[in-house]
Amino acid sequence: MSTLRRARHGLTAHPLTLDAVLAAVVLLCMIAGSFAAPDGDHGVTWGGRSPDPLSLVLMVLAAAALVLRRRSALAVLAATGTLALVECVTGDPRAPVAMAAVIALYTVASTTDRATTWRVGLLTMTVLTAAAMLAGPLPWYAQENLALVAWTGIGATAGDAVRSHRAFVQAIRERAERAERTREEEARRRVAEERLRIARELHDVVAHHIALVNVQAGVVAHVMDRRPDQAKEALAHVREASRSALDELRATVGLLRQSDDPAAPTEPASGLGRLDELAGTFRNAGLPVQVARADQETELPAAVDLAAYRIVQEALTNAQKHAGTGAKAEVSVVRVGPNIEVSVLDDGAGATGAPSGGGGHGLLGMRERVTALGGTLTTGPRYGGGFRVHAILPVQTLAGAERKPV
Repeated sequence: MSTLRRARHGLTAHPLTLDAVLAAVVLLCMIAGSFAAPDGDHGVTWGGRSPDPLSLVLMVLAAAALVLRRRSALAVLAATGTLALVECVTGDPRAPVAMAAVIALYTVASTTDRATTWRVGLLTMTVLTAAAMLAGPLPWYAQENLALVAWTGIGATAGDAVRSHRAFVQAIRERAERAERTREEEARRRVAEERLRIARELHDVVAHHIALVNVQAGVVAHVMDRRPDQAKEALAHVREASRSALDELRATVGLLRQSDDPAAPTEPASGLGRLDELAGTFRNAGLPVQVARADQETELPAAVDLAAYRIVQEALTNAQKHAGTGAKAEVSVVRVGPNIEVSVLDDGAGATGAPSGGGGHGLLGMRERVTALGGTLTTGPRYGGGFRVHAILPVQTLAGAERKPV
């Protein structure tokens, strides 16, 4: 069995050799068929007749033309059809040269489109049958004349079926390849989104706590010599802010761990439940913050809860950095129908309260968070001074937001 498989693989790898073998087999079949008399007393009689020299030449030429059937199918069909036409008119007794034309017609049907198959098939059938009936030595109703209709029809139909099957298999293969490419692109897109989400998380954590550390460090430098007690208190706030930053960084990086990595304790995700604690850190840094809540203790999805917390955190960080000395901030969280509205206001007069010059990504990050959840974000200067950040977040998140917070 392995020898047969190797032989078949070798023929498939060399189509010209395969066609030469096919041509030899067809030639043997035509020669054998030319010695059979189909109208004997007991049916087909072998050896009851013998082909004339012209028929032998026509059979050899037709079989030789089949060797090139893959390279030029229509030309081979024209050549074998012409040889079969000559045999139909002159052969007596007739040899089955039309067998080569049927093979050539099958090749044309299996390698071209259906319209071409219909046109060429009908033309071949009509010409050969009409020539055999009208100009051949046999009566028009002879069995051999009628058989030309059947054999040419079988050749065209079989070739069209093979072509359709090949096209179907190719379509399935292309669909599978497209699906595989789509899965790979989707995987790469999800990886990119996850990286962007983690980058935003890291930005929010680091920007907030580093801003507090920077402010407290400035206080220490200012009062170190004159008021050491206040400097000591500011250093304690620096240490607390840095510890909080490390804890949140550890929790964020913990998201990158694989399932088989050693378990590591991580803090719960930030949310509005820690809003008072967040406001306290800014009060300790010198920014008075008032918090007002009228959300009736609404149970928020994790994505909305985290986004609301990060919006307040980023807005207060911007106020701390840009609102100027003596500024105050107000935070409000209100449940309005199906939405949660989060507002952060400051009355800074020395600056706009917004990041300067396009160097920061805080407002862009807030807008991306809100948009991902299907909400709206409004930011801008307030009339009379200060800055306003107002976000409307739906309590019921969009599909997939709960599973993949942004």
